[in-house]
Amino acid sequence: MISSAYIHIPFCEHICHYCDFNKVFLKNQPVEEYLSLLKKEMELTLHQYKTDQLKTIYVGGGTPTALNEEQLEQLCLSINETLPYDRENVEYSFEANPGDLSERKLAILKEYGVNRLSFGVQSFNDELLKKIGRAHRAADVFTTLDKARDAGFENISIDLIYALPGQTLEDFCDTLKTAMSLELPHFSGYSLIIEPKTVFYNLLQKGRLTLPPEESEAAMFEMLMEQMELHGYSQYEISNFAKPGYESRHNLTYWNNENYYGFGAGAHSYLADKRRANHGPLKKYFAPLLEGNLPVIEENTVTVKEQMEEEMFLGLRKTKGVSLSGFQSKFHRPLMEVFGEEIKREIELGRLVLEEGFLKLSKQGKFLGNEVFQAFLK
Repeated sequence: MISSAYIHIPFCEHICHYCDFNKVFLKNQPVEEYLSLLKKEMELTLHQYKTDQLKTIYVGGGTPTALNEEQLEQLCLSINETLPYDRENVEYSFEANPGDLSERKLAILKEYGVNRLSFGVQSFNDELLKKIGRAHRAADVFTTLDKARDAGFENISIDLIYALPGQTLEDFCDTLKTAMSLELPHFSGYSLIIEPKTVFYNLLQKGRLTLPPEESEAAMFEMLMEQMELHGYSQYEISNFAKPGYESRHNLTYWNNENYYGFGAGAHSYLADKRRANHGPLKKYFAPLLEGNLPVIEENTVTVKEQMEEEMFLGLRKTKGVSLSGFQSKFHRPLMEVFGEEIKREIELGRLVLEEGFLKLSKQGKFLGNEVFQAFLK
């Protein structure tokens, strides 16, 4: 059963210094042709992999709201005409940048059933925002949130990034105080990761990028968890915090290791035990679709062994962890039979705990998540 769809819009008005997602500058790009072929990909895929009503739709990028009002409406209309969803029950999310959303754009999103917005805020320090290549400033966040709420949006999330170049613990504390004052239902908090083919990677290679030490990064993560708990947010996944009932249902699809559609240039899908990736460059994405073929560059069948490994390193990202009974129901083998040695070792190291039928990260394990996940890759 496929209940979720991700749709990638690769256009940005500005490229952030840390971003390694598939994206291009918006100016002079064939946006309308992209949107037309994106609809064609959705139609071809749904013909091959049919589904009932989708429970979640997530439009990301890039910056989907960098599209102008006509293009945004074209996109929303294509989704409405192609994907089966019940607007009363779907979680329909759009990523946005502060300052991108006019009242008309917000009205278009509302009109087509979008009910969740996720803003890339990253910091409330204007100097840091400038340093990491963000186009918005803190004031834009407050203005945009007011507009979104006036348009009727309540389910709003913002992303924050810590361990930024030159960032201090005090500065991150100030950012968290400002974030908490917004009284939003959902927050995501990520440590900065330097990825190849980014501005920051090139600066680091040249010795021109100074990052906070590891102990400062750990202290920021601890502060993030403490402040979220103090203000009534549940850490339902390593990097995600929500008021009750506002957890991201779409992202839980990934962490629960469930099937999902991925549409657009560079998008990934997980369909019928097959993981596949689309062409990233626009011309390569366009070419097969113009001939009536799917723009898939790579497709791999996920073996049962690989599915079990994924169940562990994805499921352990969730605070509640991996269900022993759920694992057995899914794979018809006891979890301890498959990964007994690895689990015993991680419990002895104090990085995993077994409680009430769930295997999950300990507090120490949350700081060393990647090392724990690695233990289940054979």
